[in-house]
Amino acid sequence: MIELHDVSRIFTVGGQEVRAMDHVSLDIMPGEYLSIMGPSGSGKSTLLNIIGLLDTPNSGTYLLEGRDVTSLKDEELAAVRSRKIGFIFQFFHLIPRLTAVQNIELPLLLAGVSRKERTSVSTRLIEEFGLRGRHHHRPDELSGGQRQRVAIARAVINQPAVLLADEPTGNLDRTSGAEIIDLMEQLNKNGQTLVVVTHDPEIGERARRCIRVVDGRIASDTRMG
Repeated sequence: MIELHDVSRIFTVGGQEVRAMDHVSLDIMPGEYLSIMGPSGSGKSTLLNIIGLLDTPNSGTYLLEGRDVTSLKDEELAAVRSRKIGFIFQFFHLIPRLTAVQNIELPLLLAGVSRKERTSVSTRLIEEFGLRGRHHHRPDELSGGQRQRVAIARAVINQPAVLLADEPTGNLDRTSGAEIIDLMEQLNKNGQTLVVVTHDPEIGERARRCIRVVDGRIASDTRMG
């Protein structure tokens, strides 16, 4: 489903060339549960950004579901990203003035889906994700774990091909973090392709496949169990 072939991403910092990604090749199959780990500055976030079409490589090829997305224009990238990729971030990125339901249904609103359908789908996700009674609460009225549940519901409402999570428990207490990982793993069991960037070995080793990135290269690719 995801195919990176000899991908490099180069930045210029202070007049010096920095290879954040250095000739990386990686295949991710539909339904996989994969973690990306590595020390700070190793390139793991750059890899996630390239997979998520938030950044483009300087060289190499990226195929998403068989389509070459390497040289798409910005508006084309945005269209593919909105349909094919769901994002979960450490700091939730919810819109403060919107309620839980309104935050969840935002991708459908932007896609022009009718109000009736938006309400039906977002209400179902509220129930499925353990947010009953929180429909009309704004983010500042929700706990950290509840905010992340809203963010996950928003990320999957378009039924994306892949769900990308960047340190999804980094802003949560241990109990809430464990609940969020359980929720994401249940989505994966239901067929959702899941890629998690984390610095936490306990979380990384729960994935069925662990990629370790060092100095912009894949240092190891381990299948667990």
